Amino acid sequence: MVKLSVIVTFFNVQQFVPDALRSLEANARSDFEFLLMDDGSTDQTPRLLEEGARSLPGARVVRRDHAGVSALRNAGIGAARGDYLTFMDGDDWMAPGYLPQLAGAMDELDVDFLRTDHVRCTGTAREIVRVPHGRRNVVLDPRACILPADRPSLVDYPNLPFGAYHRRTVDRGLLRMPEELRTAEDRLWAWRMHLEAESVAVVGLLGMHYRRSVSTSLTAIGDERQLDFIRSCELAFDLLAKDPEGDRFLPKAVRQFCALTVFHLDQIDRLEPAMARRLKSSCAAALGRLPRDVLNTVLDSMDIERSTKIRRLRWRLPARPDDTDTRDSNGSAVV
Repeated sequence: MVKLSVIVTFFNVQQFVPDALRSLEANARSDFEFLLMDDGSTDQTPRLLEEGARSLPGARVVRRDHAGVSALRNAGIGAARGDYLTFMDGDDWMAPGYLPQLAGAMDELDVDFLRTDHVRCTGTAREIVRVPHGRRNVVLDPRACILPADRPSLVDYPNLPFGAYHRRTVDRGLLRMPEELRTAEDRLWAWRMHLEAESVAVVGLLGMHYRRSVSTSLTAIGDERQLDFIRSCELAFDLLAKDPEGDRFLPKAVRQFCALTVFHLDQIDRLEPAMARRLKSSCAAALGRLPRDVLNTVLDSMDIERSTKIRRLRWRLPARPDDTDTRDSNGSAVV
C-alpha cells in the first residue's frame, strides 16, 4: 500500500535533474512512490530521468507531450496511488528525511491539506520563508485562514509544492489544477481549496528548497503567459460571487489582484512595448469591473507607493468601450 505519492514535474531542466533525484533518494521509503513527470523535454532530461529511476525505489517515469505544468500535475494526480500526495518542481530539491516527516504530520493531524515553510534559494543565498499563519500543529478551518484582508494570511501562500494533500481532496476534485491558466494557476487553486476543503494545518518543516531565478521558470519569462494572473484573479472573483460568504472575502481577493498588478508593473521593462501596453490596458479594464467601494477601501489600506500606482492606472488608462465586456460565453474573464 502506498502512503505518499510524490509528483515531480520536469521540463528542460537537465542541469538540475541530478540534484532533484539525489534529494528524492534521500527521502525514499518502501511505502512511497515517485512519479517523475516529463513535459516533453527536448534536452537530456528524459534520459537522466530514465537512468535515475533505476536507483530510486518506487520511481515511475511518465513522459507526455508538452502541455504545461498544470496538465502535467493533473496527469500525476490521476496516476498517483498514495493516501497522501505532495509535489516538487524538477529544478528544486528536498532535504534528507523531509518526506517521512511530512507523511508523519499528515498521519497525526488527518487534515485535508497541510502547509509547510520552505527555503528560497537564489544562487548561493538562502532565505527561510514562513507560512503566514502563527498557529502550528493544530487543525484549522480553511475559511478562517482567509482574512484579514490587509495582512498576509494562509490564502496568500499558494505554492502547491509547499505542503501535502489527503486522498479525499483528489476524490472531491479539489486538487485538480486549472489547465486553462499558464501562470498564476496556484492562486485560483488556493482559493478553491480554502473555500471548499474542510481542514488545514500548518507545520514548521523546512525540507523544501525552492530555486529562484531559473531561466526556464515561467516567473522569469516575459511573454503573454504572464498576463494570466489577471484571468486567474477574475476567476477567483467568480468563485466568490457564487459563495455565501463571498462579499466578506472579496476585499482579500481584490488586494491580491492589486498587489500582483503592481508587481507586474514593476517588471514591465522585460516586456515588449505592445505587451506592456496590453498589460496596462487589461489591468485597467479589470480594475474597472471591480466594485468601486471595495476597491477604494482596499487602496486606502495599502501603502502609498502601491496604492498610487493603482490609482494612476485607473486615472490614466480607463477601460475603453471595447474593454467593458471581456468575458467569454462561459462567463470567464479573457485577457
